[in-house]
Amino acid sequence: MMDYETRESHQPPRRRQAERSATTRRALLDAARVLFGEGGYSTTGREEIVARAGVTRGALYHHFSDKEGLFRAVFEELEAELGERILVAAAAGSDSFDQLRLGCQAFLDAALDPAVRRIVLLDAPSVLGWETWRQVDADHGLGLVTEGLQSTMAAGLIAPRPVPPLAHLLLAALNEAAMMVAAADDPQAARAAVGETVEYLLSSLRTGQQTPSRED
Repeated sequence: MMDYETRESHQPPRRRQAERSATTRRALLDAARVLFGEGGYSTTGREEIVARAGVTRGALYHHFSDKEGLFRAVFEELEAELGERILVAAAAGSDSFDQLRLGCQAFLDAALDPAVRRIVLLDAPSVLGWETWRQVDADHGLGLVTEGLQSTMAAGLIAPRPVPPLAHLLLAALNEAAMMVAAADDPQAARAAVGETVEYLLSSLRTGQQTPSRED
């Protein structure tokens, strides 16, 4: 049987180089994710990242323009994973409304994840700027919220209404709720509180449900 070294020697040079490059990039991302998640962006140095990844400083600048570029790559990867986590949670719903509800709650659960808490919710807005953070978040989250609302309305579980403004408002509410959890002294208690509030908010949209008036 051909061993690993023999197989590698039979690979075209460009393929071997591409594989080594991908491995280096992956090591940098994994190391940065751990360090940014544990200590935050400002306290994590470049030398600490390359040492943990087991690569040179030159490798860092070969794959990423600077530390901020590496941070953004980690952030975008986390956002993509978060979207997958939401889809998996929503798939367990009994109908489109339940799927929307479970997806929203899964997003709030993610605020308890140390990496998501520190990188996505606390550091990214200040490191990348609010507009960049908002755009990346919308790229990954707005479509999920929009699709959830459209499906729920099509099933007659939410009264028809313009989807884009409702989707933006719901996503904004979820982001604020998640940031509240991330910044709380007691994240578990904050998660429970915002979870109940989101349930109330969604139930107020259901067909046949009456939204309390100002006099109530």
